[in-house]
Amino acid sequence: GGRHLHRSDPSVVISIGRARSGRNPVCGNAMTLPETMTFIAAEHPGGPEVLRATQGPPPSPRADEVLIRVAAAGVNRPDIVQREGRYPPPPGASPILGLEVAGEVVAAGAEVRSLRPGARVCALVNGGGYAAYCVAPEAQCLPWPDGCDAVRAAALPETYFTVWANVFMLGRLSAGETLLVHGGSSGIGVTAIQLGTAFGATVYATAGTAAKVEACRRLGAAAAINYREADFLDEIMRLTDRRGVDVVLDMIGAPYFPRNLRALAIDGRLVQIAFLHGSKLEGFDLMPVMTRRLTITGSTLRPRSTAQKGAIAAALREKVWPLLNAGRCAPVIHATFPLAEAAAAHALMESGAHIGKIMLNVAS
Repeated sequence: GGRHLHRSDPSVVISIGRARSGRNPVCGNAMTLPETMTFIAAEHPGGPEVLRATQGPPPSPRADEVLIRVAAAGVNRPDIVQREGRYPPPPGASPILGLEVAGEVVAAGAEVRSLRPGARVCALVNGGGYAAYCVAPEAQCLPWPDGCDAVRAAALPETYFTVWANVFMLGRLSAGETLLVHGGSSGIGVTAIQLGTAFGATVYATAGTAAKVEACRRLGAAAAINYREADFLDEIMRLTDRRGVDVVLDMIGAPYFPRNLRALAIDGRLVQIAFLHGSKLEGFDLMPVMTRRLTITGSTLRPRSTAQKGAIAAALREKVWPLLNAGRCAPVIHATFPLAEAAAAHALMESGAHIGKIMLNVAS
């Protein structure tokens, strides 16, 4: 509940309690902040119906954080798992769901140097996104790209941080290589197709319906495979003249693992970012990993340090934000719900019917 949301820190410049003005020596602006805010609470683990709009105090930014008046927030698969009680927030993070937001900076901690109240930012956050106010480390904030409204800006952080960290940093995808993206119509999949193509790779994707296959092609996939109608391994071998692909981005897990390895070219890299259908595998011969010099890697984003996430943000600002500013990549928004209808947004995500991102409109 709300009693867990308020954090006190002697380094916070603007205190948040009863509505009042505080002065931030970093920014020199006085801000008036409310005593309470609306946020979405999951009172106990369960289905979408456990999500309820409630009231509690806004959080206080730590020394290296800003407080954002949230205009929009993204809904992501980890939010579902956390709601079910299987993905607890890291120590010190807000128990409120939500890993990405966009909005306006309204307060800053004493160590914040580059952001001022009034700045429009999108941010990867460690929790707390389904709320009217949310804190974010300064290092994890990025400006709204040119032409983006709040919903589009909020749709960027989770998938762009994840794809950059996994496909490009861990997977080392480079121009002229080939990438296979499973779940090509998901938020992650859409971003991986767009960025892989933008950086000169040939991208293949899998999806489960004719509409999703077509969406992957429109987004830039050289070919898209309906996994309900064809074996993706057979199709990849046909498409690559039996060479295989350089990188596979997978979120399915154990059922795909043997075929993912066989789909890789010599020196190929399998990048694992989720296990939607299990992580345990028995009876598989790993000898091809040695004989074909394969790399198996993967990561989770949320437990990483602020410094690590900040390094990803800096790379995105340098390499990817120019593409967004030029309109060469853009988030695909499937549906937007009011914050109070977060349960309906979760139900839609669980249905698997979406293509692209599901968003919450927080600004009233």
